[in-house]
Amino acid sequence: MAAHRDDVEQTCGGTLLKMARQGACTGILDLTQGELGTRGSAESRAREAGEAARILQVAWREVLDIPDGRVENTYPNRVKIARVIREQRPRVVILPYWKGRHPDHYSCATVGYEACFLAGLRRLGHTAATQDVDSFEIHRLRNLEPHRPFKIVYATLYYDLRPTFVVDITAEFEAKLESIYAYKEQFSDQPEGSKDFPAHAEIRERVASMAHSYGMLVGVKYGEPFFQKEVGLVDDLRLVPVQSI
Repeated sequence: MAAHRDDVEQTCGGTLLKMARQGACTGILDLTQGELGTRGSAESRAREAGEAARILQVAWREVLDIPDGRVENTYPNRVKIARVIREQRPRVVILPYWKGRHPDHYSCATVGYEACFLAGLRRLGHTAATQDVDSFEIHRLRNLEPHRPFKIVYATLYYDLRPTFVVDITAEFEAKLESIYAYKEQFSDQPEGSKDFPAHAEIRERVASMAHSYGMLVGVKYGEPFFQKEVGLVDDLRLVPVQSI
């Protein structure tokens, strides 16, 4: 789950592809259509997001109508996300880390977490609290069985934090890069936004250097970092990965 199209590709695209290659059913929920983006338009972003989804082999991709630049932790927004959680019934949800530069990103972490909790409440959609929510959204919600994800983890690529774990994406790195390149209007060389976006020739080096730095922490070439709030559980110390000395 992410605020904008292209956020997932940059932060955890390699992990999604790795899970898909292992037989998992994966998907992407974009909360906004990116209509405030400096480059491109919501329509072009939709086309590019479809191509990126194909590259990452996700089973589904959906975009909500939450306004770009206004990803807020409101009850209507939580209900919209909870409806998707009930429809797709994920075991694991990846959210952006709850601190960062862009307000939409860290707000996504909060509203996403609370929506995952709401999705498991059986009476959600059957009380007066839904009076400020679109009636069609409520109708769809009521026809779905409650569901709460087992695990929520946070993608921490763009926040300076020691991750809880790193996923080896060495085999998926080239495809991850290709999914980023799919956003041609976002990452092509152009005057507009040139101070905020890297030159096209620099993208590979930037993505590779970050992935390599996290990969080095766990002894692989390329990695994507994640954080979990819970303490991990180990059954057999002999099977714990990553060498100590």
